[in-house]
Amino acid sequence: MSFETDSSVHVPETRAVFTRLRNFLAGRLVGATRDAALLDEVLRCVFCRALTVRSGEAAPDEAGALLGFYRAQLARLKALIPDVFAEGAQIGLDAATLQEVDRELRTLDLDDPRCDPIGDAYEVFTAAAARGVEGQFFTPQTAVRMLVDLVDPRPGERVIDPACGAGGFLSHTARRLVARGVAPAEAARSVVGIDKDRYLAGLARAHVGLVTMAPARVYCGDALAWQADDGGPIACEQGGFDVVLANPPFGAKIVAASVEVQQTFALGHVWRRGPDDRWQRTTRLQRGVAPQVLFVERLLALARPGGRVGLVLPESLISGKSYRHVVQYMFEQADLRAVIGMPEELFKTSGKGGTHTKVCLMLLTRREPAPASERPAIFMAEAAWCGKDSRGRSIDRDELPEIGDRFRQHAAGSPPAASRLGHAVPPEAVRGNVLAPRYYDPRVAAILAGLQHTHELVTIQQLVDDGILGITSGHEVGKLAYGGGDVPFVRTSDLSNWELKLDPKHCVGEAVYEALRAKQDVRAGDILMVRDGTYLIGTCAFITEHDTRIVFQSHLLKLRVHRPELLSPYLLLAVLGSEPVRKQIEAKRFTQDIIDSLGDRVGELVLPLPRDPAQRARIAAMVEASIRERVASRERARAACLEVARVD
Repeated sequence: MSFETDSSVHVPETRAVFTRLRNFLAGRLVGATRDAALLDEVLRCVFCRALTVRSGEAAPDEAGALLGFYRAQLARLKALIPDVFAEGAQIGLDAATLQEVDRELRTLDLDDPRCDPIGDAYEVFTAAAARGVEGQFFTPQTAVRMLVDLVDPRPGERVIDPACGAGGFLSHTARRLVARGVAPAEAARSVVGIDKDRYLAGLARAHVGLVTMAPARVYCGDALAWQADDGGPIACEQGGFDVVLANPPFGAKIVAASVEVQQTFALGHVWRRGPDDRWQRTTRLQRGVAPQVLFVERLLALARPGGRVGLVLPESLISGKSYRHVVQYMFEQADLRAVIGMPEELFKTSGKGGTHTKVCLMLLTRREPAPASERPAIFMAEAAWCGKDSRGRSIDRDELPEIGDRFRQHAAGSPPAASRLGHAVPPEAVRGNVLAPRYYDPRVAAILAGLQHTHELVTIQQLVDDGILGITSGHEVGKLAYGGGDVPFVRTSDLSNWELKLDPKHCVGEAVYEALRAKQDVRAGDILMVRDGTYLIGTCAFITEHDTRIVFQSHLLKLRVHRPELLSPYLLLAVLGSEPVRKQIEAKRFTQDIIDSLGDRVGELVLPLPRDPAQRARIAAMVEASIRERVASRERARAACLEVARVD
């Protein structure tokens, strides 16, 4: 396997060029101010410029002559790739405007394998309007390069993307094949694309056409129903592909298929866990099945035995309780080769655009008919940086090249030293059909291994089972209850530095408090812990005698020590805030759509309790003193505020 691209090398900022062009054209053109229309004009110019460079011609500098030259180039392109340009397509720019567009395009190397001019132009011109429609998000080029590198398409192989969107995977695959000596026209015939959106299917044809200057096999149709937009079947084989690539549309609210189509999918049915702890398909259809679930089955069916499948999936699908049967299905149909967690910034395209949905890149190999005697180890990695910041801007920090290098070593049989950026996980070590890479962070195991001789390592669930610890969750009261009284409604943001904030954001009335008082049963010595949220997960607060008159929300857990002679609540508070536990929480918090959750994995947390009784007592005393000092300080502050309004 070879990784032919290096995203650590500086890539020309084509997005900046297209941003300037968009702003220029929006203020210059008459009758074509919509972004889609502006994009069409720019893409025609991009193609003309690319044809000029590849033919070795020199475009004239004078504006009028340049306009005539571009019109002649477009006529040649219509003959070369008629499926990209409509018969009546023409250069709609005036001579002076075209001269400025040409000046900008000359600054780009359109054949640079690290650049994707159509992808960048699409993102700049239309992604803001099309973003998120039917769950479709533009696949960033860093993810496209990474996934194509993972599946490693080779000369003579057939590649398909059944949810191709604007064609990023197809274009990069074609470019890779051409770089390996495949004739451009043959590279175009080697890739197949399908998309439900006619406009995006047209962009995908253009994407491949810009690389190959040859007609592309891209169809407008429904890949789940295998139906073309004219109502007939898609004119393409339904299996036997060497490589399958896709970033399927995702979203629980999207109606992915009709009932008739859904019932043809095994994953379109309800699955139940059997007595052997395996999931079994039932005859009942799921209600509102997510599109990415059906696409998992479709992608695997498209691959030949031994074929490679590369896909982008939300982390929730490979870690959530609702999708454990989907992971089991993957294991039954394929060997899992790689799972790479991507940062939430991957799909951010601007300050407000895109999505924070956390995804993973996956590589699977379709199982041969005869079961393999041994399952290969799964390469797992978790990237914190992907060349983008939280506002979608390009930055220098990008860990994907190193992850790619580590995967190459892993695939060659020389695995690197285990780290967050790459380590091997045996299939039998996968727990509960959870595939989120951070769940298997090797740093956590290393930390706990270093404590096993000096500490008693016990899980929270063991403490619960032994009756030493109890755990309950809070309740939601609804926004209409806010402001009904002076009883603090404690939310995740009200916990800080082991204590509750002096002035909570919301309060509720006495009736709400009394309705939940017995259920919540808050007592001094209890510990509140954030279970759901973002960066606050794992944050704890100690309940003192001043804090018992509260209502706490469902995103919080209440931990109560039932046997303080065996485990001091003050010691527990310190242990929950220790680095070994915080690292575990970081590894066990999964993203459910846009919110993170520790879920019931809180019971899996291993608590490192010092074996030395004197050390335990010393830690507990330190925490208790700290709590008392804080309470005294907080109550003095509260009294001072009351004193201001007191009248003698």
